[in-house]
Amino acid sequence: MNIRIIILLLYFLLPSVLFASGDDFPLDKAPIDPYDNKSIERGAQTFMTNCKGCHSLKYMRYKELAEGIGLVDSDGEVLSGFIKENWIFDGKNINSPITQSLMNEDALKWFGIIPPDLSLSSRYRGVDWIYTYLRSFYQDDSRPWGVNNKVYPSVNMPHVLSWMQGQSQYDVVVADLVNFLSYVGEPVQNQRKEIGKWVLAFLSIFAVFAYLLKREYWKDIK
Repeated sequence: MNIRIIILLLYFLLPSVLFASGDDFPLDKAPIDPYDNKSIERGAQTFMTNCKGCHSLKYMRYKELAEGIGLVDSDGEVLSGFIKENWIFDGKNINSPITQSLMNEDALKWFGIIPPDLSLSSRYRGVDWIYTYLRSFYQDDSRPWGVNNKVYPSVNMPHVLSWMQGQSQYDVVVADLVNFLSYVGEPVQNQRKEIGKWVLAFLSIFAVFAYLLKREYWKDIK
């Protein structure tokens, strides 16, 4: 097998093998849409205001994210004022990676662990797992933060969206957040799909010509 094909297979399949959750909890289908930039923008806002205090997206920069989901003016320039006002609360500039505000030593003191970077969470966990996880918190007074999770029992993470759970818009907020994390995990997924269509079309046309050429070569042999 071609070494490039092997590398591609490892790239797409290895994360799911290494980071499988290892349980049989039934997962809900995440209603994400990678072409819905407004949903991704809303998810980004939820992440910046509720999740970025503890979690980073170290492989994504603010400017790169804004450009990718179309937060630009008529000249194609990033809406830096909007980004600084709504996404950046720690004095960073728009060219900075998206990093957490919490110091590691404080995280260890408060949670007992360092909250993971979520850049590739949608790749190794899967969007359905994240969607189900965020909708599966329940009250448990025996836990340090008063909550537990059906998908991830004994989780050390507080339920930062607890004030919204139970309200009609909660599932929509979670879906937008998962849509955002899916985008961050693979920002070029839409381009990849479009290129794939052209590649398949080319291969289909090429197959027709290859068949006609083969028939031409073999007609005398028969």
